[in-house]
Amino acid sequence: MVRKAVQMGEELAGRTRVEMVMATIRQRIAGRSLTPGARLPSVRGLAATLKLSTSTVVDAYERLVAEGAILARPGSGFYVANQAAPFALAQAGPKLDRALDPFWISRQSLEAGESDLKPGCGWLPPSWLPGEAMRRGLRTLARADGQALADYGSPLGLPPLRQLISRRMGERGIEASPDQIMLADSGTQAIDLLCRFLLEPGDTVLVDDPCYFNFHALLRAHRAKIVGVPYTPYGPDIELFAQVVAEHRPRLYITNSAIHNPTGATLSPVTAHRLLKLADQFDLVIIEDDIFADFEYTPAPRLAVFDGLERVIHIGSFSKTLSASARCGFIAAKPEWVDGLTDIKIATAFGGGRLTAELVLNVLNDGSYRKHMETLRQRLSRAMGEVSARLKGLGIMPWLEPPAGMFLWCRLPDGVDAADVARAALERKIVLAPGNAFSLSQSATNFMRFNVSQMLDRRVFEVLEEVLGRLRK
Repeated sequence: MVRKAVQMGEELAGRTRVEMVMATIRQRIAGRSLTPGARLPSVRGLAATLKLSTSTVVDAYERLVAEGAILARPGSGFYVANQAAPFALAQAGPKLDRALDPFWISRQSLEAGESDLKPGCGWLPPSWLPGEAMRRGLRTLARADGQALADYGSPLGLPPLRQLISRRMGERGIEASPDQIMLADSGTQAIDLLCRFLLEPGDTVLVDDPCYFNFHALLRAHRAKIVGVPYTPYGPDIELFAQVVAEHRPRLYITNSAIHNPTGATLSPVTAHRLLKLADQFDLVIIEDDIFADFEYTPAPRLAVFDGLERVIHIGSFSKTLSASARCGFIAAKPEWVDGLTDIKIATAFGGGRLTAELVLNVLNDGSYRKHMETLRQRLSRAMGEVSARLKGLGIMPWLEPPAGMFLWCRLPDGVDAADVARAALERKIVLAPGNAFSLSQSATNFMRFNVSQMLDRRVFEVLEEVLGRLRK
């Protein structure tokens, strides 16, 4: 019994000595006396210095190797590992005021409390969405067979939903068979999959300036070089577009053809035609993000219609019109690209989200969606007129009057910085979206995007009036 106690004490002491050696090496690495690639003291040398056995030092070194802190080179010794710091998306690209950082706006909107107001967010209030239709769809889904409730979906996605999407696209003049359509968890995931498929780190991607701020974030995540082209009420400035593609030879161009985010502008047929000619000339692939399609009264020109899905990849989503909780989007592309995208989807997500796809299909097929969208378009039109008039009364002027959608891109009074307004409003639990978050060139200092569906509470205008009055002094 005594012998066993002595043995346990020796083992405990041994572990403590090993940990002491490990702590010593870690401190030297942290203090930069041992830099990446530097050779560690020999086992015998460190044992002599610390007055420990060589076996204790060997044990410590082996554990540090297992952690990845150091490397063992047979016949040479031990070396500090070249440890790359985790990729920090917030630090990728130019350093911005935190109030202009896309992640700041997204986090404030997503983490806001129930009583907070979110005129800077990009979605509709829950009360504007078809809650009862979603409940009916959930009840129908609850009666589905076990395979629908528990099994993996196919990588391409639920066939009946892809067939329905194909028909819906055909109504807008975009010809895509169900086999050319792959479901995704959202429009955001669709773009992520396309970037994985089409880009290598360092490739150049062209975006509108301004554009949806999460385009910037996604492209930084893929370590792309981002170049912007000024956006006009009719699409990108086509003369500057031609100069940029000739100079930078971008791999991709990402845009919204209709209900442009954040401006609400619509691509003109003339601009679309010239843009596609340039894409063909410079071997440019276009991702057409069309997640707001169902908000339109009259469909605007689509690049995918003119191009026939040769250079254009068309994506959509139901998150804005049905539910942000039931995430479901899609990609439409030429068949050989869909095949490659399927492999990437298997690698990154394995199967499709069948449960959500079944739910979306149930809701779209129950006959109420068309009426829901008619009501929603009318409601947004009324809100657009009301909010625009009230903003003008505060000296906040819309850049244009959008024909549809939820966004107003507005110029603030002269001398007022949108970031200052956003910070001040946040103190009053109101989340706003300052213009430079959308602008790669940081040329939208006195612009702001407003979501009219989230601005029907009088407190928004009271706070804006108060903050503008304070900042003008």
